[in-house]
Amino acid sequence: METAKEVLTTITNFLKDFGYFFSTKLFSLGASDITLGNLTYLVFSIVALIYISNRLSRFISTSVLKRYATTASTANTISTIVKYIIISVGLIIIIQTAGIDLSTLSILAGALGVGIGFGLQNITNNFISGVIILFEQPIKVGDRIDVANVTGDVTRISARATTVLTNDNISVIVPNSEFISSTVINWSHNDRNVSFRFPVGVAYKEDPVVIKKLLLEVAKEHEGILSHPESQVLFDEFGDSSLNFFLRVWTSEYTSRPNILKSELYYSIFEKFKKNGIEIPFPQRDLHLKSNFKPISDG
Repeated sequence: METAKEVLTTITNFLKDFGYFFSTKLFSLGASDITLGNLTYLVFSIVALIYISNRLSRFISTSVLKRYATTASTANTISTIVKYIIISVGLIIIIQTAGIDLSTLSILAGALGVGIGFGLQNITNNFISGVIILFEQPIKVGDRIDVANVTGDVTRISARATTVLTNDNISVIVPNSEFISSTVINWSHNDRNVSFRFPVGVAYKEDPVVIKKLLLEVAKEHEGILSHPESQVLFDEFGDSSLNFFLRVWTSEYTSRPNILKSELYYSIFEKFKKNGIEIPFPQRDLHLKSNFKPISDG
């Protein structure tokens, strides 16, 4: 019995020392005393808040919104906004339950405002731009865009930056402010249907009507080209060495791979012209030499 009492006394004393250690005052923040226990509570609570907000945001995007046939971009926008709201409200609740007087944070807010004015302009600008992007949706996840010399598909929109995946499978992180202050080409803002024009030149002896017929056949035979809207052949100009045309086609499959489509069409055009005896011209120049040389007579 004595041994059990000693063990119980030891445990009780340890718990008292442990509680005293975590209740030791570290510093004061206005009328609030900040202890090691407060800091530990804040750290673990904030980590838990971020984890829960991420899981809840993912659940809303993949489960709740899917029932209402919401598009992926709209679901991503709504879930991201919900995530920010949960984190904002959760931080306020955590700070209050930690025993920190929020009124004392006004001084820190003022200091933070000065810091934002001098050193955090870009971060603030990108964050506000991210909020504008989420609400106005000039770009969405899955869009094919061209901005700041970067061309690719939008894979993720976060608070500070947007991730763009190029055709070379390279992820480029573009600051959100670029999408607000710069000109952005969105190839799929309305839908994935995109029109491309490919130049084609033939010799002057060829019949333009025949060329139009052959080019339309090439477009019709390619599986990646849409039948509606219909492909077109435009007679562009009488060039120096050729009759120049444009083959205009519509595609939704090759929106992110225009060079692949161009290569496949040119292979087909070359074969089609070769079978039908169509001459593809190349620059030619006639050189005429004149000489004023006069032979010198012996006399």
